[in-house]
Amino acid sequence: METSSIVISDAHLGAAPAQSEAAVMEFLAGVPDIGRDLLINGDLFDFWFEYDTVILSRHFPVLRVLADLVDAGVRIRMLGGNHDSWGGRFLTEEIGIEVLEGPVRTEVGGLRAYVAHGDGLGGGDWGYRALKKVIRGKPARVLFRQLHPDWSARLIGLVSRTESRHGKPDDPGSDRRSARLRALAVELLTSDPDLDLVVFGHCHRPELLEVEPGRFYLNAGDWLHHCTWAEVSRDGIELNRWSPR
Repeated sequence: METSSIVISDAHLGAAPAQSEAAVMEFLAGVPDIGRDLLINGDLFDFWFEYDTVILSRHFPVLRVLADLVDAGVRIRMLGGNHDSWGGRFLTEEIGIEVLEGPVRTEVGGLRAYVAHGDGLGGGDWGYRALKKVIRGKPARVLFRQLHPDWSARLIGLVSRTESRHGKPDDPGSDRRSARLRALAVELLTSDPDLDLVVFGHCHRPELLEVEPGRFYLNAGDWLHHCTWAEVSRDGIELNRWSPR
């Protein structure tokens, strides 16, 4: 029997409102009741960086939940976003997550999919595109690791724009990013007959678009405002809004 895949993105744990973080935690705890394959498409954390001997204590609750899911037989794949692309040994070896470098072609719910968080894609964001190559490189990781974790957390807190950039559900910047990513998804699907599905996140705009019969663009949205998640299978794709039990 084909298993379905559950897709979420952009929870921004550590910067999201308390009620949003509680919603994410409750949703994740219930994943085994829905399916056995979870794809986290970037920015689960508002900031994640792996040190050799230290983990960020603020994220212990969700790490515990993720480890419990793996122990329960749930496969978890995670792509880094623009806030949490520095995953490594701890997530893979201690938690059991498959950390993927996006964009990646993979199977999602039995469909042939192109998956990326979406940062730096679809035109625009030229400054960020140049910065992305620097901050994701090995020299930047080595230098950042020299900072005490408390100092690095304070530094990221000063430069993170999660609350200001996505503080309003009608943020025009998110609308522009959404339009660019949609256009890119349509281009990918129309130019590559081997693709059934394109999955993006990043813009905080949930969307499900059938570009051609049986071929879809999916953005699972976010957990700052929409609390949306998707279920993907060969039988169809559902974009759902989570509500407390």
